[in-house]
Parts: sequence; C-alpha cells; structure tokens
Amino acid sequence: MTDRRAHVVGLGLIGASVSLALRDAGWMVSGNDIEPEVEVSAVREGVIEQVGPHASTRFVVVATPAGVVAQVLRSLFVTLSDRNVIFTDVAGVKRDIVESIDDPRFLGGHPMAGSELRGLRGARADLFSGCTWILTPTEATSADLYTRLHGILRELEASVVAVSAIDHDRLVALASHVPHVLAGTLMNQAAEAAQEDAVLLQLAAGGFRDMTRIAAGDPTIWPDILIQNREAISEGLLAIEHRLASTRAALAAGDRGRIEASLQTASVARRLLPGRALASDQMTYLRVPMPDRPGVLATITMIASELLVNIYDIEIAHGIEGERGTLLLTVDLAQADVFQEALVRASFVVGREQ
Repeated sequence: MTDRRAHVVGLGLIGASVSLALRDAGWMVSGNDIEPEVEVSAVREGVIEQVGPHASTRFVVVATPAGVVAQVLRSLFVTLSDRNVIFTDVAGVKRDIVESIDDPRFLGGHPMAGSELRGLRGARADLFSGCTWILTPTEATSADLYTRLHGILRELEASVVAVSAIDHDRLVALASHVPHVLAGTLMNQAAEAAQEDAVLLQLAAGGFRDMTRIAAGDPTIWPDILIQNREAISEGLLAIEHRLASTRAALAAGDRGRIEASLQTASVARRLLPGRALASDQMTYLRVPMPDRPGVLATITMIASELLVNIYDIEIAHGIEGERGTLLLTVDLAQADVFQEALVRASFVVGREQ
C-alpha cells in the first residue's frame, strides 16, 4: 500500500468527499484541517485514518479556500520532498495558483461538483461520480504527471478534461461563478420581499427552488473565488445585464415574438447540454507517437476538451531509448474520427486500433 497513500488538506465538503472517494477506491487516506475538532471528527467517522501526512504519501489534494492554496502547497513541497508525489488542488479559480507554483509535481485541478450541504456532514464518496474534473496543464507539465493524475481521477469515476488556467477561469465564470452570484441575488431579493409579504416564500415552486439551490452552499469559500476571478465574473454579469435590459425592452413593447424567440433558443440550448454518462461499450484506441518533452500532452488533451471528447483512459508507453513515447488514448468510437482528424491537423501522427 505504500504507493496508495493519499493526504487531503482541508476537510470540508469537497476535501472530505475526496477522502471518502479515495478510500472506497482502495487508498489509505490521511488528512489535515485548520479546525482541530474537524480532524477529530474525521478520524472518528472514518473519513481519514490519521491526522498529518504519512511518510509514504504519494498523492496530495489541497482542498482549502483558493486564497491559501499556494501557501499550503509550498509548505507541503518541503514536508513531502519525494519526487514521485503528485500534488493537485480543487480550487475554483486556477490562474493565480498555477502561475505562482513552479514545482513539477503539481497539476492544478477543479472538480465541477458540490452540494448545498457543508463540511463532513455533507461529504459523499460518490460526489464525483460522473462529474467533470478539470485539469490545467501547462507547457511544463510532464506527460507522466498528467497520466498518473488522470488515472487516479478516473478511479473516482470523474470525467477528466483539460484546459489552460486562463481559459478555465473565463469559462467557469459563466458556468459556475456567475450562476452562484445570480442565485444569491435572486434569493436575497425574495427574502427581502418576503419581509412585507411573508406568503411569498411559501409560494416558491420548483423553478425558484432549482434556481436558488446553490445559494445554500457554504458562503465562506466564495469570497476568495469571486475576488480572484472578478474580471471574468464582471464581464459575465455585464453580458447578462445587457440581456436582461433587452428582455425588459421587449416586455415594455409587448414584443411577443422577441420574447418567444429568446425562450425558444434557451430551451433548445438547455436540451443540448452534454450528458454525463461515462460508460460506453464502444471504445477505440488511438496511438499517438510523441516526443518526451513538456507541453505536448497538454496540447493533445486540450484538443480533446475543445471537441468535448472524453478520454476514458490514458497511458504513456515509453520507447526503449526513452527519447520518444507513444500516447495511448481510449475514447468513444463515435468521437474518434473527429478527434483523430483534429490531431492530424495539429501535426500529430495517429494510429488506431479497435
């Protein structure tokens, strides 16, 4: 078990869920939290086996608020100096963290999962089953690091995608951060109105509850995220303000056609959201000879993410002389042609086997 020891820093909802998921996948997990009573509870409830990292730790997940991730990582780099240790984080903002960390053992990550529940009480081993787990490789990210971390996350049944840290923050602002701000704004508006009309909240139907569910999440983790990603979030909010102004104008003019067209496009787009299924009986395998140098794997995985191609498994087969290796990618048969063509356009040589 010496290569199956993990350590999780920050035992809130996400960190504790990571610990439980790793435990169910056969890992021995230790942990730390800023609150001693949380550490005691985590050991008592079987979320972790011990407080503090074991000397044989090989995988570390930092699940603290975004603003202190870099500081925590630097401390852990010294404590766990073995070059085979993998370090990652789960922060919702990536650019500042990735740009401030230059240790070759670190690869930033962000699982798109959560709950309105908080802390150990809300932790679940299956929280990441079917979720999208974003990785943010750079030109300095080694193929070995990426493939090893990808394999661990697949053990947790997550779907792994890769984007740059800059693109992550821009895209997640609209997909996650702006919705959280809007949910909070709508909930605050309703709560204020309910002070005069108490029956309002009793009338809250499914749509209102669905739209405001995420507002019940832990408010202490969000200030760091929102401030660190304020430029992208502000741009997203401004774009929504323009759309709301357009809708207001249509309502004022009684423009039924314009209102219906807006609702129609939204309805179609919502139905076309990608599914989350991970299992597929129809797989194919792509073989991509690649130079054993940083940056190549990041390029390949980002092409997959841009095309919404889910890489189910990834492996590096090194050549005897170590100068070149072959990247073995397991993908859906239905997506293989488009992915292969894109790789060829990017000057990669691609072989294929059923």
